[in-house]
Amino acid sequence: MAEMSTRQNERYASAEEKIESLEKLDDVGAGGWNWFTARTILTSGAGFFTDSYDVFIINLISPMLGYIYFASNGNKIPSNIEGIIKGMSSVGTLIGQLLFGFLGDILGRKIYGFELLIIIIGTINCATSASAVRGVSAMGFLGCWRLILGIGIGGDYPMSATITSEWSSAGKRGMMMALIFSMQGIGNLAAAIVTLVLLAIFKDAINADVMNLDYVWRLAIGLGAVPAVGTIYLRFTMPESPRYSANVEGDIEAAALAKGQTVSKELALQTTKTEEKRNHWAEFRAYFGQWKHFKVLLGTTLSWFLLDVAFYGLGLNNAAVLQAIGFANKETPYENLWANTVGQIIITCLGFVPGYYFTVFFIEKWGRRPIQIMGFAVTTVLFAILAGCYHILLEKSMPAFIFLFTLAQFFQNFGANSTTFIIPGEVFPTKVRASAHGISAASGKAGAILASFVFNILVDLGGAPGKHAFLPGVLGIFSGVMFLGLIVTLLWIPESKGMDLDEFEEDYDINRQIALDAGTPTTESLYPEEQLKN
Repeated sequence: MAEMSTRQNERYASAEEKIESLEKLDDVGAGGWNWFTARTILTSGAGFFTDSYDVFIINLISPMLGYIYFASNGNKIPSNIEGIIKGMSSVGTLIGQLLFGFLGDILGRKIYGFELLIIIIGTINCATSASAVRGVSAMGFLGCWRLILGIGIGGDYPMSATITSEWSSAGKRGMMMALIFSMQGIGNLAAAIVTLVLLAIFKDAINADVMNLDYVWRLAIGLGAVPAVGTIYLRFTMPESPRYSANVEGDIEAAALAKGQTVSKELALQTTKTEEKRNHWAEFRAYFGQWKHFKVLLGTTLSWFLLDVAFYGLGLNNAAVLQAIGFANKETPYENLWANTVGQIIITCLGFVPGYYFTVFFIEKWGRRPIQIMGFAVTTVLFAILAGCYHILLEKSMPAFIFLFTLAQFFQNFGANSTTFIIPGEVFPTKVRASAHGISAASGKAGAILASFVFNILVDLGGAPGKHAFLPGVLGIFSGVMFLGLIVTLLWIPESKGMDLDEFEEDYDINRQIALDAGTPTTESLYPEEQLKN
């Protein structure tokens, strides 16, 4: 009996210690904007800007590489070589998402910055790629360095998502994560604008000798490293995430110090830093070995996979849109490149960028799950309309085709493209959060890689290569894929709007009940819902 009483007192003390730790940890900056908020947005946002810039710029410089290196092939890169150059970064991204996801949980968030260092090294070496005297060509080196670049880009997904999530308050976490992710759209736009400016600067040189495009493509790639270099110091000096310190390492003093606070001697004595070596793989298997947790991971991975499969489908329509608005098939290399770049700016602005900022505005008002459901549902219908009426729209109502194309772009970004990034950064406990986000992101990238290979072949069935004879059928498949994404969301995606991250910790319900039994204030009484949403 005495032993049971002692054990119960220990449990009460543990629960009280946990509640007091949370009180100290969130005492400063709960729900408000402060230096930590600004630093997180600047640091993570610059990374996503660079990621998007580096990924998108290859689409703009590929035609230049055709003029420089493949004049004998009609000034076009052979499709097999172009596929490798563009695909290597996707393979690297998948590797980086898994690698940094697990490292972020095993070693801590303090590794934040190494992925940006890899991006900088990869970008600079892509820009300076050259041929060996014998053997590997410039395209070979470019593909190799884009693989390295992709690893850094992939690492930025789980690290930036986790860092942003853990440095944000419940009422603004979704908005901050959406704001960070929206820098993808700005990066896309910046890549096109930088290319346009460089083309304007080198106009006379290009018209005199097309080989002067060699300066343009190298500068266009190299300038992508500038924002990364400008923020790498902030990443390397960012303190360990307070939640990782408190929930994984058991170091409340470090958690408080990271937020510019101090803890009382009594609280410091109550808490014990975890000294023994953690077995992350055992923790990971134990947590996701339970169906109630595994089904959430299944939801985040499948929804991201399905989204990225169909997200590729919009790109298949770019050529038709550019043709329709008069930005294709120009006479000179310079005019062709200029028209292609301006056309890409127009496509990016049609619905791509606005969709991100609608998510930023509505994410804390509507919630994550409703926006993802809406995105999948609307794009299911839009892809079905485009599939059924494709030839009619192209031949008789091009404005309607462009309108539907714009809506599809808009509701993918004001929908699942944003929420599939946000949700995995919230709905898992600290000890597996980065790993789960990395797995989810890698699943999405696998979908994009699969789509790029399979649908590039499928789209030309029944016609000449490059004519996209089966494109309406492919769009119909994408409609079905979007519907599957809707089903997965309804079944396995939870809502995290307004919830504190501690509510997703494995011991939250146990500690809360023990605290209530002991008469100790809970996190709800310490932080009323209204305060969290301020």
